[in-house]
Amino acid sequence: MRLHGRSALITGAGSGIGRATAELFASEGASVAILDRDASAAGAAASAISATGAEAHPVVADVSQPDEISAAVDRSAQLLGRLDIVYNNAGVGSTGSVQDTTEEDWDRCFAVNVKGTYLTSRAAIPHLEAAGGGSIINQASVAALVGIRGFAAYCAAKGAVVSLTRAMAIDLAPTGIRVNVLCPGTVYTPLMEPLMRERGGGSIERGLEITAAKYPIGRIGTPMEIANAALFLASDDAGFVTGAAFTVDGGMTAQ
Repeated sequence: MRLHGRSALITGAGSGIGRATAELFASEGASVAILDRDASAAGAAASAISATGAEAHPVVADVSQPDEISAAVDRSAQLLGRLDIVYNNAGVGSTGSVQDTTEEDWDRCFAVNVKGTYLTSRAAIPHLEAAGGGSIINQASVAALVGIRGFAAYCAAKGAVVSLTRAMAIDLAPTGIRVNVLCPGTVYTPLMEPLMRERGGGSIERGLEITAAKYPIGRIGTPMEIANAALFLASDDAGFVTGAAFTVDGGMTAQ
């Protein structure tokens, strides 16, 4: 019960890594706010966690919209009674080089992945300070650390999240708020299905085989493996860890 008595807000928690993290945090004693722009997904995730006896509340917002996310963060703090942990997990993908990425795709990638992290954190910091400090976990990617062909906007946005994390860690250290960033390798979630199908010439299975070959460990990751890393950063076990970029990538960036 490493998070006993803590309250956590997780964005993009209706599915994939966010939902796995919400379930894990709840099993470790936390009360959780399940924030997602898909009301049905948020509700289903919260209901499943509540059925285990843990406290979970669905909250609906688009993290890229300032008024929506500000109200949603305040609502989450009200429902939970306090905020100790914020996991900025919500994100969107984008494919294409600089030459063929549209401005619309570029702007959406930055609006959700970077601006969404900024807006959610900005709204949450007063609540974390009121609780006496806490942990902010941002979500980047190995794409923030290495170049990946055909992922210009995504690499740029996730790289910005890493730099933002370091700046936040310095600014917030005096308040007792730790800020770290996860850089996962490929994890199979619904967000990845279109890419896997494209990479596999129409076959998701073939796309997964091609992708797994890029990892020394011989496979891609699971949502729960990323959730376990987030649990460490959220807990007191990481009390001396701030401003760190954690790679959880099966050795991909070690090559």
